[in-house]
Amino acid sequence: MRNVVQASGRSSQRRGMMESFSARSVRALLLAGAAVPLLLAAPAMAQGAPTPADEEPVNDIVVTGSRIVGDGYSAPTPVAVLGEADIAAQAPANISDFVNQMPAIAGSGTSGTASGGLSNAGAGINSIGLRGLGVGRTLVLVDGQRSVASTVGGTVDINTIPQDLVKRVEVITGGASAAYGSDAVGGVVNFILDTGYKGFKIGADTGISTYGDAFNYRFTGTAGFSLLDDRLHLLTNVSYFKQNREEGVDRDWNNSGYFQINNPAYTADNGEPQRLVGSGFGPTGYTAGGLITSGVLKGTYFLGEGQTGQLNYGSTSTSNPWMIGGDWQTTLAGHEGTNTLVPLDKRLSVFQRIGFDVTPDIEVFGQFSYNRSISASSYQQTPSSTTIRADNAYLLSQYPTVAAAMAAADLSSISVGTSNAGFPIPGSNIKRQVYRAVVGAKGKFDLFDKPMNWDVYYQKGVTKAREELTNTWMNSRMALAQDAVFDGSGNIVCRSTLTNPGNGCVPIDRLGTNGPSQAALDYIYNDGNQPLRHQTIKQDVAAATISGKAFALPAGDIAFATGVEWRREQINGSVDPVFNSGWLYGNFRVNQGKYDVAEGFLELDVPIFDGMNVNAAARGTHYSTSGWVGTWKVGANWQALDSLRFRGTLSHDIRAPNLDELFAAGTARTNSVIIPTGANAPQTGSLQFVQNAFGNRALKPEVADSWTLGAVFEPSFLPGVSLSFDYYEIKIKDAIGSITAQQTVDLCYEQNVTSYCPNIHFVNGQLSTIDLTPINFARQQTKGFDIEASYTAQVGPGTLRLHGQATHYIENVVDDGISFPIDYAGVLTNTTYASPDWVYRVSAFYDIDPVSLNLVARGFTDGVYGNDWIECDGDCPASTAQYRTINDNSIKGAVYFDASVDFKFPTMGDGIGHLTFIVNNLLNKDPVLVGNGPDGNNVPAYAQTNRSRYDVIGRTFRVSAKVEF
Repeated sequence: MRNVVQASGRSSQRRGMMESFSARSVRALLLAGAAVPLLLAAPAMAQGAPTPADEEPVNDIVVTGSRIVGDGYSAPTPVAVLGEADIAAQAPANISDFVNQMPAIAGSGTSGTASGGLSNAGAGINSIGLRGLGVGRTLVLVDGQRSVASTVGGTVDINTIPQDLVKRVEVITGGASAAYGSDAVGGVVNFILDTGYKGFKIGADTGISTYGDAFNYRFTGTAGFSLLDDRLHLLTNVSYFKQNREEGVDRDWNNSGYFQINNPAYTADNGEPQRLVGSGFGPTGYTAGGLITSGVLKGTYFLGEGQTGQLNYGSTSTSNPWMIGGDWQTTLAGHEGTNTLVPLDKRLSVFQRIGFDVTPDIEVFGQFSYNRSISASSYQQTPSSTTIRADNAYLLSQYPTVAAAMAAADLSSISVGTSNAGFPIPGSNIKRQVYRAVVGAKGKFDLFDKPMNWDVYYQKGVTKAREELTNTWMNSRMALAQDAVFDGSGNIVCRSTLTNPGNGCVPIDRLGTNGPSQAALDYIYNDGNQPLRHQTIKQDVAAATISGKAFALPAGDIAFATGVEWRREQINGSVDPVFNSGWLYGNFRVNQGKYDVAEGFLELDVPIFDGMNVNAAARGTHYSTSGWVGTWKVGANWQALDSLRFRGTLSHDIRAPNLDELFAAGTARTNSVIIPTGANAPQTGSLQFVQNAFGNRALKPEVADSWTLGAVFEPSFLPGVSLSFDYYEIKIKDAIGSITAQQTVDLCYEQNVTSYCPNIHFVNGQLSTIDLTPINFARQQTKGFDIEASYTAQVGPGTLRLHGQATHYIENVVDDGISFPIDYAGVLTNTTYASPDWVYRVSAFYDIDPVSLNLVARGFTDGVYGNDWIECDGDCPASTAQYRTINDNSIKGAVYFDASVDFKFPTMGDGIGHLTFIVNNLLNKDPVLVGNGPDGNNVPAYAQTNRSRYDVIGRTFRVSAKVEF
C-alpha cells in the first residue's frame, strides 16, 4: 500500500513557488492570535513595550533604525530590546550566545559551530544573523557605529564588544539601509554601551557542564569617574576570559551512527525512498587502521600488528559511501565525533573612553578598544585513501598474511581507505587582534529657537589575524613517506631515499591502529612549519550628522536628521609561497583589495495630525567598485487610541559585496562530493577533491524591498500589559551567494545544467578540483511575523515581570535562478538559511528584595529536512533533485529551561554586590538527532544533530559575583 506524506503540512504548490499573503498566511495570523494569551501566561520580551522598570529613563533617546533624536520618540520600525536585567540573569560566558536566543535571530554562528573553518580561517568567530538571511545581511553596530570585521567575509566577531559595558541590545527586525547604509537588509543589532558609567565594579563568573567539561571563567573590572567639576569623564573596562578546550563530541547520544544516506536499494521505479535517515549507518570506504577498498581482498581491514578482520558491509551498493548495519561501528571508530566539542578560547579585552565637556552643550571624546583572542580547535580525524605497494616494508613486516595473499593474487598494490589512527587531528590555532579607535565631538544648540543635535566622528578599525593550521600534512611529503621499503641492510626507508639518500624522507606506517612514529609525523607536518597566513583588515569611517526640529506644522514640529559618511574597507596580508598549495588543508593565498564608500542621507519625521507621524529617509551611496545606488524608507506611526498604536514601514535596501566576495584569492580546501552512479563523468561515487573559492569583482549590490505592518496594544483595563504584533516581508533581487560543490555536481550531472560542468576538473580521469565563485542570484524572499508581550504587576511582597517573544517564519525561499526555488522556513538541518517554523523565548522575573528569581523557556517547533521532499515508506514516486523521497522527513523541535537566582547584598559605602547562580538547560535535555549527509567526508566527525540549533553541551552551571562601589 502506498504511504506518501508531504512535508510538515506545507502544500506542494506553495513549495514550488513564491506566494503572496494568502490563505496560508491568514491561517498563520489566526495561530498568532491564539498564541497571544499563551505568551502572557508563559512570558517573553516586549517589542515596542515600555522600558523595563529597572532601567533608568533618559531625556534624549536615539532609537535603533532612525537617526532622529528626541524625547519619547517612537520609530515606526519594530525594535526588540534585551536589557541589563535579562543579561545579568544569565551571566553568559559570551553575550552573543545570549543574544542568539532571540527568536528573530536565525543563521548565526558560534566559536563551536565554526570549528571547521580551516582554509577560510573562520574558526573561533561568534556572529549574529537575522531572519535566516545569513550573517552578511545583518548589520552589527556599537553605539550606532560600525565596527571593523574580524574576517575577510565582513563578519563582526561579537567577542570584540565589551560585554560588561553593554547596557542593552536593540534589535531592529527590518531593513535599515536608509539609516545606516549597506548590510542592514535583514536588520540591525545595536549594542548600546554605558559610556556614562560612574563608579567602580569588579566581577567574576565561571561555568561548567554537568559532565565536568566546558569549563570557563571570566574576570572583569570597570572604573568610571569624573573630574574638573564633572566636565572630564574617564571610563575603563578590562576583562579576561578563558574557555577550556574539549576534544571530541563525548556524549552518549552521539554514538548511534545517525546519518542521512542514499538508500542502497533505491532505483527510480522500485518504490523505495532515495534518502534514508536513521541509526546504524556507517561509511564503507575506510576504517581506523585501514580498509582494502577494491579487488579480491576488498573488505580486509587492519588492526594491531599482525591482526586483520573482514568487514561485514551490511546493506550497501556500488559506489555508495554508506552502509546499513554490518560493521558500521568498526568503520566509524576513530572518526566519529572527532570534531571539537568546545574550542579553546582565550580573550583579553580593554576599553577606554575619555570625554570632556568643552561647554555644557559640547563634548569632545576619544574611545579606544583592544581585543585579543586566541582560538584553537580540531576539525576532524580526516579520512584519506592511499596506495600500498606489494613491497611496502610495513605490510611485509607487520601483515605477512596479507602480503602473501597479494602475491597469490598477483597484486602489485592495494587501495586502502583510512581515518588515520594515531595521527593527531587537524585543526587551527588562530590569533586575532582587533583595534578600534574613535575620536569625535557632539553637542546641542538652538537654531531659530529650535533644538538641534550634532555629531561628528572618525573611526579607525584594524584587525590583525594570524591564521595557522595544525597537524596538516604536506601532500608531497606524505606521498614519499608512505612509499616505504627495505633497503639493502633490512632497514625501513623511503623508496625515494634509495636514489636520493640526502632527501631527508622519513618512512611512515599507514597500516594498522598503532600509529606512526613521531619522527614520521614531524616529517609529513613539515617539521612544525604549518600553513600560516597573516591578514590585516582595515576600516576607516568618517561621519557628520545633524538632527533637530525644522519648522512647525499644525500637528507639531517636523523633525529631521541629515548627514554625510565616508568609509573605506581594505584587506591585505602575507603568505609564504610554500603555503599556497600542496597541503591537505590551508593552501593559503593573500587576499588583497579595497573599496571606498561615500554617502549622504536625509531623514524626516512629519506629524500629520495628532497621534499620526510619517517617517521618511533616503540615502545616496557611491561604491568605488560598482557606482551609485539609492536606498529609501517610508514609515508611519498612528496612535489610534490611547491604548492602541499602529506602525508600518516600506523600505528599499541594499547589500554590497564584501571583501571576500570581491577579492578572494582562491584559497583551497579538501572536501568530498558524490557523483551519482550512471553520470557521464570519468568517475562516480564518493570522491575527494580540492575546493577552490574565488572572488568575483563583477558582483553588483543586491537589492531588497521590504515592508512591515504591526500594532502595539497597551490596554488600560489590563494595567501592566503590553502586546505587539508585526508582520514582515523581505524580497531580495540579485542576491549574492555561492553554489556549493555538491550543488555544482548535482546541477551538472542530475539536472543537466551544462554551464556548471566546466567548474568540475578531472586530471587523468580522477576528480581534481571544483571551482566556486559567488554570483548575483535571481532572488530570495522571506516573510513571517513577530509577537511580543509583557506584563508587570505586584504579586504578594514582590514584583512579577513577564516577557514573551515569538517569531513565525512563514517563508524563506532562495531561488538561484538556475535550478529550483528552495524554501528553508521550517527546515531544521544545519544549512545557512534554515529557520524553524516557530521560535520563542519566554521569561519570568520575580523580584522580592534582595532576591530576584528568573525562569526562561526557549525553544522552537518541529521541522523537516526539506519542504519539497516526500516522506514515504513504500510505493514511493521516482525521486528528483527537487522532490526527493525520504523515509522520515520529520525533525523534532526542542524546548529548554534556564533558571537563575540573584542575591543582592550591601558592600562598603553605598555599594551593592550581586551573587548569581544560573543553570542553563535545567533538565539536561539531549539534542534531537538530525541526519547529516550524505555528502562530505567530515559528516561522521561532527555532532549527529544540528549544533547551531540544538544544545550539544547539556546542563551547565554558572556562578557570577559582582561588587559595585
